[in-house]
Amino acid sequence: MTFSIRKVGIVGAGTMGGGIAAHLANIGIPVVLLDIVPPDLTEEEKNDPAARNRIVKSLFDRMAKARPANLARPDRAELITLGNVEDDFDKLADCDWIIEVIIEKLEPKQALMARIEEVRKPGSIVSSNTSGIPIHKIAEGRSDDFRAHFLGTHFFNPPRYLKLLEVIPTPDTSPEVLDFMVAFGRDVLGKGVVVCKDTPNFIANRFIAVAGSYAVEYALQNGYTIEEVDAITGPLIGRPKTATFRLTDLVGLDVMYYVNSNLYPAIPDDKYREYLRGEKSSALYEKMMANKWLGNKTGQGFYKKVTVDGKREFWVLNPETMEYEPPKKPRFESVGAVRKIEDLGERLRALLTYEDRAAEYVRATLYFNLAYAAYVTPEIAHSIADVDAANRWGFAHEAGPFEIWDMLGVAETAEKMEAAGYEVAEWVKEMLAAGHTSFYENGRYYDFQTKTYQPKPIDKNVILISDLRAGGKELERNESASLHDMGDGVLLLEFHAKMNAIDADIVAMANRALERLETDFDALVIGNNGQDFCVGANIAMIGIAAAQGMWEQVEQSVRALQEVTFKLRHAPKPVVTAPHQRVLGGGVEFTMAGWDTVADHETYMGLVEVGVGLIPAGGGCKELLRRKVNPVMRTPNADVLPVMQEVFEQIATAKVGTSAWEDKALGYLRETDQIVMNSDHRLAAAKRRALQLAEAGVRPPEVEKIYAAGRDVLYALNLGVQSFVWAGYATEYDAHIGRKLAYVLCGGDISAGSWVDPWYILDLEREAFLSLLGEEKTRARIMHMLQTGKPLRN
Repeated sequence: MTFSIRKVGIVGAGTMGGGIAAHLANIGIPVVLLDIVPPDLTEEEKNDPAARNRIVKSLFDRMAKARPANLARPDRAELITLGNVEDDFDKLADCDWIIEVIIEKLEPKQALMARIEEVRKPGSIVSSNTSGIPIHKIAEGRSDDFRAHFLGTHFFNPPRYLKLLEVIPTPDTSPEVLDFMVAFGRDVLGKGVVVCKDTPNFIANRFIAVAGSYAVEYALQNGYTIEEVDAITGPLIGRPKTATFRLTDLVGLDVMYYVNSNLYPAIPDDKYREYLRGEKSSALYEKMMANKWLGNKTGQGFYKKVTVDGKREFWVLNPETMEYEPPKKPRFESVGAVRKIEDLGERLRALLTYEDRAAEYVRATLYFNLAYAAYVTPEIAHSIADVDAANRWGFAHEAGPFEIWDMLGVAETAEKMEAAGYEVAEWVKEMLAAGHTSFYENGRYYDFQTKTYQPKPIDKNVILISDLRAGGKELERNESASLHDMGDGVLLLEFHAKMNAIDADIVAMANRALERLETDFDALVIGNNGQDFCVGANIAMIGIAAAQGMWEQVEQSVRALQEVTFKLRHAPKPVVTAPHQRVLGGGVEFTMAGWDTVADHETYMGLVEVGVGLIPAGGGCKELLRRKVNPVMRTPNADVLPVMQEVFEQIATAKVGTSAWEDKALGYLRETDQIVMNSDHRLAAAKRRALQLAEAGVRPPEVEKIYAAGRDVLYALNLGVQSFVWAGYATEYDAHIGRKLAYVLCGGDISAGSWVDPWYILDLEREAFLSLLGEEKTRARIMHMLQTGKPLRN
């Protein structure tokens, strides 16, 4: 039995349905998106197709306008066909996969399945995106063939950005259907797929609902403020900055309240379920619901945005008075002592040695999380690895509960948990009694069913640098970068500095990579598994050097960056770059230095140097001219001004692509560069591409002259800059930076357009960079960015 998904039908165009449609369209899969006919049509409107599609169109428009964007680029909307379930239901007949995303009630879902069975084509897959209704009940009464092709596919919101996809088979689901959907979810949709048991709320939401409810109730019972909890439960413990209460504001209190209310009666045998109805938390939620303080969607929840003396502040709800109060920025001795420890396990171990309120809160909630994870896992999951993955992929946690337990020491922590009154599951005690001291060892996980270690499933398309390092494949290392042997003659250059900001060590290791490529390897990949590929140059070091008047050293470092990106571009053997997430400034310049690029679909690229009063000087100006201006000017009698204005505005406004597809439109990626939906597959795909280039004997890119537009275009650009100042859109210093940029892009004040050596442009880049760095207002912009994380307009 073979399956292929070329077209998808979605019934239910709300937040989740529209988001799933957008994600599929981003991949290039056509979608039919249906919703109900408005119940309040006038007689005149009943025969008007536009009126009958009013609901689906309004929901689609809301999806298309949402931020962060659901659509990777606007034209992907063309792949989504809108309709309603009365007039257009037959459009589902040629769909290979039909997804139900309607109201969370069993009867309407069952009725919809009966209708779908009447129109679906043989072999098509049908799934429900329900977050809480038992999957097997939704398909009750359907034929054997329907049930064999039916399962749950639970996306997390927003589907484009959240990695987790829970796949829930029923006892009737065909093994071939399950295997196909797991592979399709992983390889095509780019998801982290976890196969769940058909239990209430599946894995991720079941665990987080109870664990999160305990955390809130404990905080309220023990007098912690909203602000204190969020200061403690974010990056400090390996979670996103939204922490606890900011996350509820983002999701919506009503959504969370609805999930908890539905879950409570569905799990009568769960001895921890009473925390879903915690005394203090329930009272608080009911007051907030009555006031419609639901979070971001209503303008206030646990936080409220206010303006004080012209500045925006987020005031915090006091649960005791139900009044909003100015932020107090809580401080704790323990947090201050450990927050700079990079390794999560080491940071948590250090934190738990303290006895202040922050450490006590982490201790209590962490011990509860571990206790509940061990208690509920045998009911909801096939393995501890699935529970950990669901937490990492579903909520962007750095580690799951069993991974954290290993970090703390299983036996030692179990003893402390019991001493503090937290239960340790019997299977964990049995594991320890049998001499097994950790949940994971040597690529295996402890299986609570067989009471043995089992190998973790291996995805051949995943290359983890931690595995290369553990396998002795790290060849060279300094503070900021490493070289690894990827196998098959491919060398990997990894950045691992803070935020992967470029410094002298990264440049030095890039030069070592070129030397090793020349003598020992067939191809080079530049990539990493960090949170971001590279956020640009280390502006703190640049600012300090400038403040101390170390101009020769700064000039040498800029020249070194230019030289290494130039050498990578023209290396004797293939160089493939593999960017992901934020790729800014010098990160863009390193990326564009590759012969080819394999990018994660969530790659946000931009030359943003003007934000700190500088211009690109690692080859960014030269490379955008080569990629965008050169092709135009090879056409006889072409007008250079429009494309030059485009390049100028792109750099001058620090434009950043919001997806890999937008990066292509901006010229940071080539049209031929590969985009991978699953970022975990990025390094393996880059390695394959590097080997393809090497095996094909592709020659290095030739050194290409750059078109310099000259004086007339420079004057036109400068006039445009001045018009922005006159209109009040730019400061005089913005204009000063703009004129420096224009001078570089036009090749200086040359009398007419001409083709110049690339180093002519690179020298102009470097000179302009150093000139701006010498200015007090640029240094003020750098300092402001370092202190606040925001650009200064001066």
